[in-house]
Amino acid sequence: MAVVAHNEEEVKLLARLMRAEAEGEGQLGMLMVGNVGINRVLANCLDFYDIRTITQMVFQRPGGFESTLYPYFYQAARQVDIRLARRVINGEKFYPADRALWFYATDGDCVAQWFGQWNSGRFKSHCFYAPVESEQCFI
Repeated sequence: MAVVAHNEEEVKLLARLMRAEAEGEGQLGMLMVGNVGINRVLANCLDFYDIRTITQMVFQRPGGFESTLYPYFYQAARQVDIRLARRVINGEKFYPADRALWFYATDGDCVAQWFGQWNSGRFKSHCFYAPVESEQCFI
């Protein structure tokens, strides 16, 4: 059962985002990026009060995903990517992105806090950050 409302174009949009942001991290890394995206749609806090759809989340400005600025993002979604997108839309969660609202890629260490939010963990080159409890994001 889907945790966010969506249409088929939004499934493909999320699939393209997951691939563009984390293809080099493998399928699990792509699923974690998908978690961050879905969490942003579900969150009602911080930078995400007005984000209620997958489309709004993908193209949020400012604060959105950098990959949407580059041609690779605009290639057609592959079937494998679409299957991964459906998994996160249906509520599958993957630690450390299960509550994360942000991530970034680095060759170095993950900083303990990023814009006031605590590091929830790392997967390969991606550092994930979840909102502090006091933000009451309800994700």
